[in-house]
Amino acid sequence: MADTALLIVDLQSALLIGAHDAEGCLARVAELAGRARAAGVPVVYLRQRVDHPDIPAELLEIHPAVAPRPGDTVLEKDSADAFLGTPLDAVLRERGVRRVVVTGAATEYCVDSTSRSALSHGYDLVLVADGHTTPTRPADSPLPAAAQVLVHHNAVFATIVYPGRTIRVLPAAAVDFTAAPA
Repeated sequence: MADTALLIVDLQSALLIGAHDAEGCLARVAELAGRARAAGVPVVYLRQRVDHPDIPAELLEIHPAVAPRPGDTVLEKDSADAFLGTPLDAVLRERGVRRVVVTGAATEYCVDSTSRSALSHGYDLVLVADGHTTPTRPADSPLPAAAQVLVHHNAVFATIVYPGRTIRVLPAAAVDFTAAPA
């Protein structure tokens, strides 16, 4: 659809080490990206700049399972919000995008911040329920388990209200790039 874009947030190899269901998430996002391209939907990659001397440069690249193809857009970012300090909004508006389909890592950081910012920038949102991931945590961590984080964020976005915006939380298999948004 001409008014939709697929956003793939921070699916870089280094950021996926130890992530919850990383392989499954990557497979679903790769399939979504293929369907988006086939439907003429722009695929936009957001890549977190990481300046850490112990991380090999090749691990900072987007994971090969979801690597950009010719015609895709890749934007660098420095914060959790992919709109902040990047040309993302201008790129989307130039293409007539009104709805973003969001995937990526990490759920409670960059996926959450980018999704909320998209809504604040006036875009309708589809959060791909099984298309985002976050790091697994040790059993003794005070933080919720990764699976709980995903369930929580899907539930929040399924119930949150932004006046004038449509928000849907859908599994990857239910995302239809060829139909008009409901």
